[in-house]
Amino acid sequence: MGEVFVTTTGPDDPHDRLLLRRQQLTDSLSQHPYDLILYLQRAIIYIDLAYQDLAAGDAYRALLLADDILDEGAEYHKQASDALEAHLTDSLPAVLQYGALGTPPAMDSDDEMETEGIGARTRWLARLASIRSFQILSMSLLLVGCLKSAHSFCQRGLDAAPNNRELQNTMNHIMRVSRLKLQNQDISVDDLPDWGLARREVYPWNSNEPDRYSDETLDILNTHLRNVAPKCSVEVAELPVLLEGASDTDGYEIIPTCRQLGLFAKEEIAPGEAVLREYSLLTANNRYKDMVCDACSSELPRLGTNSTAVNCPECYDTVFCSQFCFEQAQERYHPAVCDRDVDTIARDPDFKEADERLHLLLLARLLAISTHKAIHPLEVLEVKYIWGDFVPSASNDINISPNAGPPPEWTLPFSFDHNIRLPMHFLEKMGIDIYDTLESHDLWVMNTLYAKFRGTASARKNPRDGRPDVAAVHPLWCLANHDCDPNVSWDWGGHMVLRAREERVVDERPGGIRQGDEILNHYCDVSLPVHLRREWARGSLGGWCMCDRCRQESAAVNGMVLN
Repeated sequence: MGEVFVTTTGPDDPHDRLLLRRQQLTDSLSQHPYDLILYLQRAIIYIDLAYQDLAAGDAYRALLLADDILDEGAEYHKQASDALEAHLTDSLPAVLQYGALGTPPAMDSDDEMETEGIGARTRWLARLASIRSFQILSMSLLLVGCLKSAHSFCQRGLDAAPNNRELQNTMNHIMRVSRLKLQNQDISVDDLPDWGLARREVYPWNSNEPDRYSDETLDILNTHLRNVAPKCSVEVAELPVLLEGASDTDGYEIIPTCRQLGLFAKEEIAPGEAVLREYSLLTANNRYKDMVCDACSSELPRLGTNSTAVNCPECYDTVFCSQFCFEQAQERYHPAVCDRDVDTIARDPDFKEADERLHLLLLARLLAISTHKAIHPLEVLEVKYIWGDFVPSASNDINISPNAGPPPEWTLPFSFDHNIRLPMHFLEKMGIDIYDTLESHDLWVMNTLYAKFRGTASARKNPRDGRPDVAAVHPLWCLANHDCDPNVSWDWGGHMVLRAREERVVDERPGGIRQGDEILNHYCDVSLPVHLRREWARGSLGGWCMCDRCRQESAAVNGMVLN
C-alpha cells in the first residue's frame, strides 16, 4: 500500500485540511491497522495540529510495529512486515525521507540486499522507521513536558543512530529545558520531571459526546436518578467559568458563567437526611492484595463460617464482599480480566504517585467494562454523560504566527507511562489487539476518559498512612457541582451517600436544603485555605475555583471589596 494523500479538492482553511488528512489516515488505519507508515504520517499531522501528545502515541505504536518486524518471533511480525512491504517502491515514503531523518541508520551492503531480496529491504526500512519514531517521540514528549521519557527515547535513538542530527538537536533542547526547569546546570536524568500537560478538550473528531442538555439526555439521567435520589432532579445549571490563574475578576460582582448539568431538590430535604445513595463498579484500589472488595472497593467482611465474602472460582485471589458484588462483577467486567495476571500492574506505588495510579486503575476498570460488554469506552454509562471540564479546541491551538503571544497553558496532566504505555499494557494483558481495535483504544479516547475521571473521581485515604488507595466514579453523585460552601457532605463505603449538612461551612449557618435549591457538593477538603483549594481545582478541574466563597476569601486576602 502506498502513501495516503489529501485530495486536491477540500476545505480552504489549512486547519480544516489537516483535520481532513487526519481523518483519511484514521480511516486507512481501520483498513490497515499494522501499517507503521500510516501511524508516522498521522503523527506528523498531529504535530501540525498541535496535538504533540497524540503524535507521541502514534510514534510509539509505529516503534512497536518496527520492533515486531525486526523480531521474527513477535506477535505481529507477519502483519507488520506485510504492511511495510507494500511501501517498498523506488522512493522512500515522504515521512522517512533523508532530509527529515538526517543520517540514515547503517544498513546491509547492496550485495546482501540483492541476495536476501525483499526481506532485507523491509528490515532496513523498519530500522529507518524506528529512528523516525524516536525523533517524533522525543520531540513530542519534550513539548508536552515529559522530559525524562523524552530523554530516554532520544538516547535510544542516538544509540541506534549516533550521528543523527535531528536527535542530537532534540537532546540539546531536552537538556537546556531541564536545566531551566530544575534551576541547576548539573542534573541527573533521574531528576528530570516526567509529568507534563496536554490539551483537555472534546476533540473535533469525537462523535461520542452526547448533547448533555437535550431533553433526551435529561430524561435518561432523571430515570436513573429516581432510584438513587428520589427527591432530586437533573437540570441545567449556570456555573462560574473556571479561571486559568490569578485574576482581578475576584473583585467583580458579575463574572462569566457557563452551562452545566446539576442536581436540584424537588422538595425540601431536612438537615442530616440522605440525598443520594449510589452504587458503582467503576472503582480502583492501588494496593496489591488489600482487603477490599474487587467490585465496590468496600472493606471485606471478616473471614469465617458466616462470612458473606465470595471468591472468584477461576482466580481465587479475587474476592468480593457479597454475592451481589460478585454477580455484578461477573455481569459487567470481571470475565475480561479473570486470571489475566493484571493484579500487580500499577499497585503499591510510591506515595507521590498514589493519586495518578488510582486514575490509571480507574481507566483499566473502564476498559474491562467496555471490553466485556463490547461497547466503545466512551459509551459506558458510568462516563458517557460526565463532563471532563473541557475547554474549546480553539483555546488550545498554538498560534504559529511570528508575532503570536505566549502559547496556551494546557491543563490535562499527561505522562508517557500513564497515558500511553500502561493503558496499552492493560489491553494486551486482556488479550486485546491494540492495533485492530484502534477506534476504541486510540490515545485521544484515553485522554478523554482521564479528563472525566480527574474532575469527578472520589478517593479514600488509608487510615494507616494517609495515602489515597481507593477511588471511584459515581456518575450521578458527580452531577452535584462543586462549591467550597457545600450544602451536602458525602461518605463512601460500598455506596456513595450524599447527606444534607447539619451546618454550613461558612458562618456555621443552619443546614438543610429548600425545594428548588441546587445540591452543592465538594470535591476537595473545604477546610483548606483558598489558595490551596484553587490549586487543587486547577489540577483536577482545569482552572481556579470561582465559587462565592473563594472569590470572597481571595478578595479579602488581596484587600478588595466585591462590587
